[in-house]
Amino acid sequence: MAKRGRLKTTTTIILLLLCLLAFSTVFAPLPSPLPTLKPYYKHHHHHHHKHQVVNAPTFEIANDMFWKDGQPFQIIGGDLHYFRTLPEYWEDRLSRAKALGLNAIQTYVPWNLHEPKEGQLDFDGIADIVSFLELCQKLDLLVMLRPGPYICAEWDFGGFPAWLLTKEPAITLRSSDSRYLALVDSWWGVLLPKIAHLLYHKGGPIIMVQIENEFGSYGDDKDYLHHLVNLARSHLGDDIILYTTDGGTRDTLTKGTIRGDAVFSAVDFSTGEDPWPIFKMQKAFNAPGKSPPLSAEFYTGWLTHWGESIAKTDATSTASALENILSRNGSAVLYMAHGGTNFGFYNGANAAQESDYNADLTSYDYDAPISESGDVDGAKFKALRGVIAKYSATSLPPVPLNNKKTGFGRIQLEKTSSLFNALDIELSTKAIESENPISMEAAGQMFGFLLYASEYITKGKGSTLSIPKVHDRAQVYVTCLSEDKKEKPQYVGTISRWSNKRVNLPNAVCSSATRLLILVENMGRINYGPYLADSKGILSAVYLDGKPLLKWKMLPIPLSNLNEDPKNNLSFNNSVSNLIGISARKTLKSSPGISLKEPAFYRGNFVVDKVTDTYMSFNGWGKGVAFVNDFNIGRFWPSFGPQCNLYVPAPVLQRGNNVLVILELESPKPDLVVNSVDQSDFTCDSNHLKI
Repeated sequence: MAKRGRLKTTTTIILLLLCLLAFSTVFAPLPSPLPTLKPYYKHHHHHHHKHQVVNAPTFEIANDMFWKDGQPFQIIGGDLHYFRTLPEYWEDRLSRAKALGLNAIQTYVPWNLHEPKEGQLDFDGIADIVSFLELCQKLDLLVMLRPGPYICAEWDFGGFPAWLLTKEPAITLRSSDSRYLALVDSWWGVLLPKIAHLLYHKGGPIIMVQIENEFGSYGDDKDYLHHLVNLARSHLGDDIILYTTDGGTRDTLTKGTIRGDAVFSAVDFSTGEDPWPIFKMQKAFNAPGKSPPLSAEFYTGWLTHWGESIAKTDATSTASALENILSRNGSAVLYMAHGGTNFGFYNGANAAQESDYNADLTSYDYDAPISESGDVDGAKFKALRGVIAKYSATSLPPVPLNNKKTGFGRIQLEKTSSLFNALDIELSTKAIESENPISMEAAGQMFGFLLYASEYITKGKGSTLSIPKVHDRAQVYVTCLSEDKKEKPQYVGTISRWSNKRVNLPNAVCSSATRLLILVENMGRINYGPYLADSKGILSAVYLDGKPLLKWKMLPIPLSNLNEDPKNNLSFNNSVSNLIGISARKTLKSSPGISLKEPAFYRGNFVVDKVTDTYMSFNGWGKGVAFVNDFNIGRFWPSFGPQCNLYVPAPVLQRGNNVLVILELESPKPDLVVNSVDQSDFTCDSNHLKI
């Protein structure tokens, strides 16, 4: 009995020990969760529940304040767009923003840069947004992300891809049109998962994500805004702050905001306007306790169009306006902290009326505190930094030196070919034929230039040519088709969107028909307002003496845009032999009073010993596009102004030989010289008369 009892006891103890072992295995403490997985107490205010979220990154709104990791936080941010600065300079520009005193970077995401052709997505090079966001985090800068899908930004088509304009029937942009929403769903379905791991509560830098952009200035479609909110939440979850930005008026806030506490409503307004009545109004469009005063676009300067004087704003009054916000615990995001450059063909344009069209400069300097080339020694940088230093939670880093800029001197160019040289071959093999002219987008040429060609019979007298709708600028040429003439096409005039004057064709006697050549330039799509759906090219019939001219050939002219591979690009393919081989042309005899204005390519070499930033001075040239080492540094138009020089960042250059290629549309400088200089210049002008 005793033995059995002892055995039973021993067995019981063993069983108990085994149970305890199993129990302890099952209920052993799990490894501490990674910071990216820690819970985010969305509906609790961290300052009341700090014990629950030790070490958890949190960013939220409560008591009309921002709270970061349980502490009150004042956003002193600035816009700096990754797509306007070369990737090699991202860290440089961000470190300058940090030296200004900023604790957050706001950036748009341009859909057209990332999906230049439908279904062809690009996140490399200057489009590598993830690397940019990671650099922000490395430098301890928070991020306010503005993924659109519409961004404005003085960027071509407000960031929309131009292929949206080819959809038949036309889709309604920025609306709850189901076909438009399906395309947005697809785009955000790629973009948002790419950046979701970089949200603040997951250990990344992104504290807020904007829904659309100033929608209250455009429309009143709440279904559209709600769709975007639901789409963002489906990819990013419920823990990130979504926000809208609208002008500080009751009307724009009524149309552009989403009531309730699901989306935070921020405001923007003119610099120098009294912010506090606007912040008070902002409160009415946010849930109680959810309205920290935030100027989401505090304008440090302004944009400039071709033909205007360069925009400049006063440093002292700008700094004073910022202090008015920061001194009472308001938050502000400087637009722009650093403007950068509209490289390639991506500049936007504005139009109050269809014909009142104004294209933006290549430079997007914006008179921002950090200049286009990154300079930080200006009065505005010093004044704003002085104000920010008073309200910054930490001492500001030292101000870095400006990057060196070198003038590499005189670059002698030579004409390599006329744009029209091999026209007959190209028109017969690559042209698109149509009874009436078609748009650039329909021809598959989204940026740059499209050549239109037709024929007519001269009747021994001059004719009048008119194009009711051309976007944006058409240079008109005529040439005989008969075999016995061997001269260049003759320039007869320019028809622009903003003047739309008629052109008189010369009284030329050709033995057969006369060929009409119309070179149309897309000068940048409208980025704001009711004329947003801005197709390019000839968008109406072309009238000769009041009658429509039929039977057209359209020839795309492929020049590389920003972030495009320049191979197979006509401007670099053996001196442009594809389109502009050496061939005699059959043209009209020169007529008195007709100027040449021949579009042609010019090329020159220059040697660089030590690579630094530089500028190309186009003083004395007409109008065109420039490429350095195959990189499209943008448009020049010194005859119209105000921009004389194009910024060339050091990463574009190389030690040793460098190549400058330009397409001059009108008249070259007589000596064919471009000077590489060491500073910007915005003093060119033509008395600000449209030409």
